Amino acid sequence: MPASDLFLLAEVSEDFFRDRSGGGCIRENRLFCPGWVADNADRYVDPTLQHIVLVVSAVVAGFLIAFSLAVLAHRHRWLSSPFLAATGVLYTIPSISFFFLLLPITGRGAVTAIIALTAFTLQIIFRNMVTGLRNVPGEVTEAARGIGLTRKQLLWQVEIPLAMPEIIAGLRIATVSTVALATLAVFANGGGLGTEIVVGSNITFKTGIIVAGSIAVLMAILFDALLLLAGRMLAPWTRAAG
Repeated sequence: MPASDLFLLAEVSEDFFRDRSGGGCIRENRLFCPGWVADNADRYVDPTLQHIVLVVSAVVAGFLIAFSLAVLAHRHRWLSSPFLAATGVLYTIPSISFFFLLLPITGRGAVTAIIALTAFTLQIIFRNMVTGLRNVPGEVTEAARGIGLTRKQLLWQVEIPLAMPEIIAGLRIATVSTVALATLAVFANGGGLGTEIVVGSNITFKTGIIVAGSIAVLMAILFDALLLLAGRMLAPWTRAAG
């Protein structure tokens, strides 16, 4: 794809270049213009909602896939290394390159962005799940088998609850990193805050970039706090121990 076409993937509002000149921000060469933000706050509503959809969709899909792989690897230990290698390869592909590699297959749009973002979550979530399941004390599993629990009951009633802190930790890392990576969805025309970051790029006017970046940071903090709260609710004994 020619370099000149990269920014065509983002939808540029015709009013942007006219609106951002208000308040003399460019003439005064100010880094941040609160007046412009107040006048153009509505322009960030749709990108923010799109960004949330991208992040939630990718993390949920990544969790479901990684959970299935982790359960298989837990039951059949020899699968752990191949799964780690496969997810590791996906994780090491340069992010922008991954988006561009998918474009001829899935086309431009949110689907392409979600597929790429999902792939980047697998390594983190899978590794933490496998680690958590393997860290369950052997005497606990033996005691559970001794009272007659089946393999399925042992997994859902003993192993997964005890592995919950590691699982939540993996989800937190994957979610925060996905919030950041989702800004690159603009290069697949997938929407999100990256659209405003690319459109707002200008040597003399950085307010648009600062606002979009700040929203992404706050979103990452909020998601992390919600997952931390969920982890404490699902594993209350860790809170008591702390």
